[in-house]
Amino acid sequence: MSGAARAQEPARGGTLRFLVEHEPSTLVSIAHTAGPTQRVSPKVTEGLLAYDLDFNPKPALATEWSVSEDGLTYTFKLRQGVKWHDGKDFTAEDVAWSIKLLKENHPRGRGTFAAVTGVETPDRYTAIIRLSKPAPYLLTALDASESPIVAKHIYEGTDPLTNKNASAPVGTGPFLFKEWAKGSHIILERNPDYWDKGKPYLDRIVVRFIADQSARAAAFETGELDLAGGPPVPRSDLARVQALPNIGSETRGYEYNGNMTQLYFNFDTPQLKDKRVRLAIAQAIDLNKLLDVVYFGYGTIAPSPVGPDLKKFVNPAIEPYGFDLKAANRLLDEAGYPRKADGTRFSLRLYANPFNGRESGDFVKQALAKVGIPVDFQFFDFSTYIQKAYTGREFDLTLESLSNTFDPTPGIQRVFWSKNFKIGLPFSNASHYDNPQVDALLEAAAVESDPAKRRQLWFAFQQAIHDDVAAVHLIAPQGVTLFNKKVKNHTLGVTGPNASFADVYIEK
Repeated sequence: MSGAARAQEPARGGTLRFLVEHEPSTLVSIAHTAGPTQRVSPKVTEGLLAYDLDFNPKPALATEWSVSEDGLTYTFKLRQGVKWHDGKDFTAEDVAWSIKLLKENHPRGRGTFAAVTGVETPDRYTAIIRLSKPAPYLLTALDASESPIVAKHIYEGTDPLTNKNASAPVGTGPFLFKEWAKGSHIILERNPDYWDKGKPYLDRIVVRFIADQSARAAAFETGELDLAGGPPVPRSDLARVQALPNIGSETRGYEYNGNMTQLYFNFDTPQLKDKRVRLAIAQAIDLNKLLDVVYFGYGTIAPSPVGPDLKKFVNPAIEPYGFDLKAANRLLDEAGYPRKADGTRFSLRLYANPFNGRESGDFVKQALAKVGIPVDFQFFDFSTYIQKAYTGREFDLTLESLSNTFDPTPGIQRVFWSKNFKIGLPFSNASHYDNPQVDALLEAAAVESDPAKRRQLWFAFQQAIHDDVAAVHLIAPQGVTLFNKKVKNHTLGVTGPNASFADVYIEK
């Protein structure tokens, strides 16, 4: 073998120090779509398919797949000889059970798999998904980060939200769960019996949690970290960190999730039931200044619920509400909320998903103060935020970071579909938004198999949401992965840092 050929071979061994900015609340994405969970889960727990950088499906736990002409039957031939980490065989029964759990418990899966009537298992290595209506997005929904396949023998007869597997997962993936030191790190070790012989190349992944952005930047500067997605450092520091001689950066690998920042209203707050108040709030926010001051230009203004990554679905007619303080003040007066002697009208409580950073909440607070709305901005760690926003629902406004995902039906329907209002279900319809016209458009788009007709339904949905000021869609932040230049093969598909890392290696 030539020296050149040997040089191209992945090096074996080594420990990858991988940053996940906020500590996950669970390590398996069977009932969760939180970013930290989606970073960790696919290293241990796999999906039926994976996707390259052009969104083409690739084999994972499924080796072959076909879809019937009517779009109602999906047949998967499964990989044989795969073992769960506890030594038991992986079979079609695990696939059937996982689809059932995703349909019942997953924030997006409730929509993605809504039309599934059952999963047939004619033999140990064939799974046939039957649908009552077409689901044109289904074949792109089967990545490990989105639709993980879990072990039936571990989940059967349990509540997936409290199952012990959530904190000590058993999967089929390239890495074995070893340890979770709460508040510090997770250790994953090489699976010596992984079905893809010779992989993974790494001996170990140490998943670090560093909530403070400045501390993350320092960790990259001192060489304490090898890889992180996000961007993991403050955008004000990003150019400086990118310029370090040992650090590389990558903006691909975020297409599967499609980053977005939104301001959602609580429709159970009396003042926010009035569309004039919602429009006034929208007009009080200067999106150009928000992009420059908070995001340092790393992103684009995105006034529609459908973000720029979903190019074929974006309605070009949707434009920002416009920054207009005079119009905002006039609307608030007309709505019956004149300024009092102290210059204020009414107060609102604001939350923010910590992935948006404290700065975004401070910006909105300052913006609304200018139209007489004092804001009580409360900023929490990630787990507390989820509980307070989706179980307590004690907010009036919340700055969210809900991705569009690979398709608007699973990515966006969950937020505005009235049937997806469920206390305690994270990243769903926390607003308690209920609009029959919007429900009808969402439900029609979910089953429309004609691409042109489906596109028009999504155009109509965007217009309806915009006209109703159902939310204020703000910025589509640019994803940036930072890595030590010795780390190779970290971005091979549209899930980027959410991939399995079976192919990642550290150059000697």
